[in-house]
Formats: sequence, C-alpha cells, structure tokens
Amino acid sequence: MVLVFAETWNGQFKKSTFEAVQYAAACANAQGSQAVAVVVGAATAPVESLGAYGAHKVLHLHGPEQFETAQHAALLGDAAKELNASLIVISGTANGRALMGAVAVRAEASVISNVTALPESFGPVRVVRGAFSSKGIEVCESSSARTVIGLIPNALGVKDSAGSDAAFEDRNVSAAARATVVEQQLASGTIALPEAERVVSAGRGMKAPENWGLIEELAQVLGAATACSKPVSDIGWRPHREHVGQTGIQVNPQLYIAIGISGAIQHLAGVSSSKTIV
Repeated sequence: MVLVFAETWNGQFKKSTFEAVQYAAACANAQGSQAVAVVVGAATAPVESLGAYGAHKVLHLHGPEQFETAQHAALLGDAAKELNASLIVISGTANGRALMGAVAVRAEASVISNVTALPESFGPVRVVRGAFSSKGIEVCESSSARTVIGLIPNALGVKDSAGSDAAFEDRNVSAAARATVVEQQLASGTIALPEAERVVSAGRGMKAPENWGLIEELAQVLGAATACSKPVSDIGWRPHREHVGQTGIQVNPQLYIAIGISGAIQHLAGVSSSKTIV
C-alpha cells in the first residue's frame, strides 16, 4: 500500500498534490498495490476527483480547521500504520517539508527527501535524490518496513488526468494541535514559486525597485512567477516570499530567466534543478 498526503490550500488541491498522487499511483502500480490519498481538513474540491490522477481510494479526515504540523503528522502517521503502507509520499512544499520528519517518527519510518525520480526498486527502496543543494545527485536505499518519500515539486510534472473518480471514505477525527495560526498574509495575483512552470527572476542589477515593473510585465506575458535574489530581498526591494536560493525557495521550473543576477553559488543552489536557465 502507498499512502500520499493530498495537500489543500484554501480548500483546493495544489498542483503539487496532483503530481504527488500520480507519483504514488506509479509506485503502487509497480508493486501491484494501491495508492490511498489522505486529505486532512476541509476541502471544497471534490476529493474523489483525485482518482483521475491515479488514486485508488481517498481517505478524507475531517476535523482540523487549519494546517498544524504535529496534528497532521499524527493523523498521517496513524493512517499509514492502519493501512500498513510501505511508502508515504509527501510533496516537498513548505508544509510538506515540515511534515516529513514528524510523520516518519509517528509512523516509525525512514525518510528520503529531495526525491527527483521514481524508485529504481522497492525491496529495499532505492531512489535518486538531489544532493548538495541539487548540484549533484545520490542514490539512497531504505530497508525500513516503511519509508517517507519527499518529492521535489515539479520534479516530474503533472500528466494529463486519465482516470475516473476514486472511492472515498469520510471520517471525523481529532488530534491535539500544539499551535494555532492567528494571522495569514496571503499573496494575491501571483503564481506560487515552487509550482511555477516559468520563473522570471532579477537581482540588484535592476538598480532600483522602481524598475521592477519591467520584470512583472515580462512575467505576465510569459505566464510566469516573479522571483529575486537574496540581496534584493534583504534590502526590501521585494518580499521575502520571492527570494530564491539556498536560504530561500528552491524552484524547479521548465524555464528560469535570470536578469541582473551575478549567479552566486547560494543563488544557484536554489535554481540548478531548472530544466532551462537563461
């Protein structure tokens, strides 16, 4: 059995969720098993629609009103044990990265993060992952009875959906939360960087924040997300959520356009997985 965390944002499934479900389905099919998608909390999107991306069943756990690491990890870890899942697939989004280790502890599993490809084998699990800030690759093996696989968003992309609706089960659950979200600052009208197919990024070579309109116009024409280097974020020209690099967001788009960026090693660490860099 392969379990996959189906992450939502404002009740809708993220693009990275569809990618993770397809990855889990491919792993399950290779083993003659099934992929079970687990949705935690409210979802306005029909959960059975995950069947179109390969999920054989959807387990919808009602109760939590917002994302909280300890609470979600407990629910996912317990579900993995109940279903006797050998693999737990989690997309490496901000929430996903927070979950991986905690889920592994709860489910008594090992963790392989930054995964970029389907496993080469399943007994033991042998898979390729990005190493040294994705400047290299390494092959990891897990001989644990249960393994958490952290998939880099956009590593494989989302193929056209071809399946039908999945069977689903609703459950009311409860799990203690250690923290409460009291405020969210939401970005509007922008494409989420980790999921973007195209990214236009700029650095201090733009000379002043007033010149950023050129970057935004180009991004709009290309249907791209906007990003920036760390110095630009540090001096307040652009919000921190656009900072790409070793200490910022790691992106994996089809096209990454860098304008006025020196290309320091810290920046390259966040973009080296891009398919094409201009």
